[in-house]
Amino acid sequence: MAIQTTANLTPFHVQYKEVYEREAMFNRLYDQFAVAFPGDMAALMSGSSVQYPFLSDMDPGVTAISQTADVTPQTLRDATASITPTSRGEALQWSELLGDIQQSYNYNEERAVKLGKNQAESVDLLAQAAALQGTFVYRAAARASLDAGTTAHRASDSLFAKMEGYLQNLRVPGFITADGKSEVWSALMHPYPFHDIRESGNVDAIGVYQDAGIHLNFELGKLGPFRFVVNGWAKRFLAAGVVNGTSVATTIAASATANLKLAATIEVAANTNIAAGQWLLIGTIETANTFDPQNEYVFVVSVSGTTITIMGEGSNAGLRFDHSVGETVANADNVYPILLGGPSSLVKLYATQIGPYGALVPEERTGLLKQFISSGWKYYGGYARMVDNRCLRVEVSSSFEA
Repeated sequence: MAIQTTANLTPFHVQYKEVYEREAMFNRLYDQFAVAFPGDMAALMSGSSVQYPFLSDMDPGVTAISQTADVTPQTLRDATASITPTSRGEALQWSELLGDIQQSYNYNEERAVKLGKNQAESVDLLAQAAALQGTFVYRAAARASLDAGTTAHRASDSLFAKMEGYLQNLRVPGFITADGKSEVWSALMHPYPFHDIRESGNVDAIGVYQDAGIHLNFELGKLGPFRFVVNGWAKRFLAAGVVNGTSVATTIAASATANLKLAATIEVAANTNIAAGQWLLIGTIETANTFDPQNEYVFVVSVSGTTITIMGEGSNAGLRFDHSVGETVANADNVYPILLGGPSSLVKLYATQIGPYGALVPEERTGLLKQFISSGWKYYGGYARMVDNRCLRVEVSSSFEA
């Protein structure tokens, strides 16, 4: 049982200060492409899976009405998509001495922030997997061949003109504009491909000659019928692209612990081409539709043999996740999926008594002396693509890694 105590979290007696680093609070990204499953949500959740029906369109009329014979009625056909609800939940447990007496790290307040962030990220990962694991994919080359040094493999304004044709051809519904006269789709991406779009082709010319804000203030928010949603939490396939000329391809040689110390280090099996200033994947290269949410991207600060000092995504600038012996360490080009879709690209199902994003569980005291306190969150529900053509995944490289 993992219990937080004063032995593994040193108290320093700071009482209830309201200054927290909350600007990095996780925002739900992929959930915005989902609509709630139509019908009685409570009744739907009682089954192991739910079928969503689709009625076919009618064939267009192409013949004149006969004056002597009746018309032949058409028959509508149907198809179904299914969604299988699942569950998620995490918890913290701490000692009475830590939480009530010594007040280490404003723990009573900060734990709620951490639980809420963990809840939002975990539920959105379900939406992310549903949105990005479909078969409707566009890329200039196979994922493992996408090259940051090849202009045609990057995102650009011309790419979006082509993708508009894809979505129009397949009648993918978008968001209806305020005037009700047109529709737009969302384009969710990481900041790196957004940079390439802003610096490309016609956008670059407009930024230079007509609207400097596009470049200077990073204000490109819409391109044609696509509204951009740009966020560093967007999915990346780390080191899944083409292998660099000075390739790093090794593994973790000693278990690495997250948030262990400020000067975080990893031990690798072999040091070939690792140098200060590089970015490295630690985790698993995602070659197909199985995602690894504990992949992380770290910056190499210094190198001493097979001991690599890194700066990472952890709250103390170290590793965010624990990593086991044998996990991949690599520097191949990253691949950035851009999700194109509308408000009904996904459907979601959830337990109404818990809510669409889960619920925090109140504190509970346990132990013979009631000296242990626990709290957590729980979620029951799931996400699914309504049909594959409503989530278009565009995979690109980035000039930042050329």
